[in-house]
Amino acid sequence: MNAPVDKLRLGPLPKTETVKLTIALTTTLKIDLERYAALHTQTYGEPVDAVALIPHMLELFILRDRGFNALKAKASRLRSGAGG
Repeated sequence: MNAPVDKLRLGPLPKTETVKLTIALTTTLKIDLERYAALHTQTYGEPVDAVALIPHMLELFILRDRGFNALKAKASRLRSGAGG
């Protein structure tokens, strides 16, 4: 775990407003999130725990989901009357 890392897909975390949700994770996913948090802390020099990473990871996932974004854009066009 001491291997140097140039960057992680999830960069430094921005400060944002939050809404609390409760989720259930598999044990394996929880362990991986904790490992990712440790590596993130090592890479960026700012302590972060796995719970703080989850919303940022989900946001990044959604932003990069082409199918979701295409459907969202289509729904927006339909709402605005532009058709599709």
